[in-house]
Amino acid sequence: MSIIKLKPIYQERVWGGTGFATLMNRPLPDGKIIGESWEIVDREEAQSMITEGPFEGKTFREVLETESSNILPPNADPKRPFPILVKWLDCQDRLSLQVHPPASIAGSLNGEPKTENWYIADAKPDASLIVGLPKETNREKFESALKANQLEDCCHRFPVKAGDSILVESGRMHAIDAGNLILEIQQNSDTTYRVYDWGRVGLDGEPRQLHIEESLKSIDFDDFEPSAMKTAESSGELELADCSEFRIRKFALKKGEVQNFTAHEDVKILSVVTGSIEDSENSISAGENVILPYCEEFSFTVKEDTTFLVTDHFYN
Repeated sequence: MSIIKLKPIYQERVWGGTGFATLMNRPLPDGKIIGESWEIVDREEAQSMITEGPFEGKTFREVLETESSNILPPNADPKRPFPILVKWLDCQDRLSLQVHPPASIAGSLNGEPKTENWYIADAKPDASLIVGLPKETNREKFESALKANQLEDCCHRFPVKAGDSILVESGRMHAIDAGNLILEIQQNSDTTYRVYDWGRVGLDGEPRQLHIEESLKSIDFDDFEPSAMKTAESSGELELADCSEFRIRKFALKKGEVQNFTAHEDVKILSVVTGSIEDSENSISAGENVILPYCEEFSFTVKEDTTFLVTDHFYN
């Protein structure tokens, strides 16, 4: 069984743009403001389609159910949704200030927990992230600033560059500033609570819905001034994240190097950020996210200096 390639699903967002066309040379729907490209998704409302090979034209869900013994490790339940959702984010404007509910309270809020990791693939010189709280902020100060529409001072904002990476766990307040192209690897969840939207209106011209009560219940008010990993100068293999939901490793390899992956070790997601790699059957280029089935071994040769991420350990 070869790698599994899937068709992106594009999502309109008020903060999006045309970055996938200019930076990735992808055709985009005409007249649409595209903010997200859902690369790998197994949900009732959104289902990836296989684009190559013997399963071309089938949904990811269909293939997971019929080929589970080849794709998934023995401890995986093929009837349950694939645990990871992979997205590209083209952030031409600032996203809302938001939070995802921790697992301990998500059910009581009719939501799903969502821990995610952001890898900055490209960033404009003034790009930044908002993650966590300044040290002097407490819940009382936060709520007062929220009521006064002056929440900027209660946000921990810091500059980022290409190659930076940060784990955003459920309960961690966050927003992405304009000028970031981000690879987001996350739990398979679509629960987001907006606590503040900078006075913006949505694509329909109306203010977007806020979720103040849910947000205040979800925010970790002891989460002070986290920072991003600086990985731009890394070489070889580097661990970016290792949490209960997944592990992510970065590989920065030179032209001609070979990277092997052992069969019957784990199902993996391989995400090429820059450059390209190939084996005897496949070529994987910048921007592509593919599945490496559990049952197969792979040996990839680096065609040019390349950075890719490998996500695994999401079936525990």
